Amino acid sequence: MSTADLTIGDSAFWRRPLQARMDDFAALRAQGPFTRSEIPNLMTGEVDEFYAVTSYAELVEISRHPQDFCSGRGSTNISDMPPEALEFFGSFIAMDDPRHARQRGIVARSFTPRKLQGVLDSVETICTEVIDDMCEQGEVDLVEALSQPFPLLVICDMMGIPRSEFDTVLRATNVILGGGDPEMMGLTGSKMEPADLMGAFFGAGMELIGLMNELADFRRKNPTDDLTSALVHNELGEDMLAPDEIGPFFILLAVAGNDTTRTALSHGMHLLSQNPDQRRAWQDDLDGITPTAVDEIVRVASPVTFMRRTVTHDLTLSGHDFSDGDKMILFYGAANRDPLVFDDPDRFDVRRDPNPHVGFGGPGPHFCLGAHLARRELSVAFRQLFTRLPDIEVVGEPVLLDAMGVPLVGGIKRLPVRFTPTGRVGAA
Repeated sequence: MSTADLTIGDSAFWRRPLQARMDDFAALRAQGPFTRSEIPNLMTGEVDEFYAVTSYAELVEISRHPQDFCSGRGSTNISDMPPEALEFFGSFIAMDDPRHARQRGIVARSFTPRKLQGVLDSVETICTEVIDDMCEQGEVDLVEALSQPFPLLVICDMMGIPRSEFDTVLRATNVILGGGDPEMMGLTGSKMEPADLMGAFFGAGMELIGLMNELADFRRKNPTDDLTSALVHNELGEDMLAPDEIGPFFILLAVAGNDTTRTALSHGMHLLSQNPDQRRAWQDDLDGITPTAVDEIVRVASPVTFMRRTVTHDLTLSGHDFSDGDKMILFYGAANRDPLVFDDPDRFDVRRDPNPHVGFGGPGPHFCLGAHLARRELSVAFRQLFTRLPDIEVVGEPVLLDAMGVPLVGGIKRLPVRFTPTGRVGAA
């Protein structure tokens, strides 16, 4: 089935294998950098039009010019969300300056490599703990056993959220990024109705905000060395997040920092199973190849499917005229396969260098703050898998997210793997 039968806005388009989708994007990109498309609005029942941006140069150009292509009008989604929902689920990712610059600046102070060093060190310990929980079993669902808990535990520990709340955070983030997939919503044997979707999103958001507000109140009185304490104290006279800004930021962190790394881990293992020569090369030279291999996984998998920008005034880009309010949907996976930038772009090459991918977003004010942490998590996870479970292999096809529309993160729900059982190495 090709784009002759499916359009980008069809949910069935996104339930196909990664390469099939990229083949269709290649066909669209060959026709031009912009493709006029449409998607049903799940909240209104109407049809929303948008431009799919599939070429690298144009995606980068749009990313670099927020004054012409803004983030704060409408939504991170293709269809506009109600303003109250945007405040819930967007945080500064759906803002423009000066609000964006202020909030991102506050958070960025805690995301420098030096400030993150304690978190980066803990990544190794948490990964060991998670692999300890699966290493004796011999056969597991990699998503459930590693990809899902590992990055979320890192975030919860970083924020100072107790382990007793882990299941709450996991359940709520799955709802927010599940895109209406019944399984991610905790439903079985039924389809999520569009009318119920927003209620489920709000319920999950309220749960996370309530948890975060309670923790922030406690940390104002009892600060420690966690990120929450850093964001609610200004001992040096620096600006800090307001009480009503903490919750939305945590939703952004829990969702973006959890699901993107989770998806990259799962896709990465599947890509290695499809390219055994690349796996052998990486496993034989962990120190030399890990940095380039991690970036190649992010390029090929492109966990974040898209981000939206909105045209702020009538303008012309690459010979195409656009009007104020036009929706530009930046498809990162398509840009990351642009043959004008990447040699043999469909080839998975763990030694690829240079690799100027946009898997962490295009250049500009919205480039991913957590890219350094994500690279660290992926590096540690694959290093430990290759050394502790050296014969781990994929033994079934990945089960993809069954989203109602275009998923913000192209998730894998299940990926069965098998390995020779081995002993735990962490503290008993």
